[in-house]
Amino acid sequence: MTDAAQASPAMPDRLSVDPRSPFHDAAVFERDIGIRLNGKERFDVEEYCISEGWVKVPAGRTVDRKGHPLMIKLKGKVEAFYK
Repeated sequence: MTDAAQASPAMPDRLSVDPRSPFHDAAVFERDIGIRLNGKERFDVEEYCISEGWVKVPAGRTVDRKGHPLMIKLKGKVEAFYK
């Protein structure tokens, strides 16, 4: 188990699921990632920033004119980890 943890890249301070974002890192997504916001695990996080303490999640089924989901920012203590 320690070999797998050492082979994985370190969790970045800011990460996005969207490949168009400058904060997208495909190497990190080779393993399952978990996000906790205020001690509760979230499964709908699209982007997070640990140092600023926020996550972005979709706002229901609402989409913009290009078909991308509208995001809302939730603030609190953010923890990112490998599952």
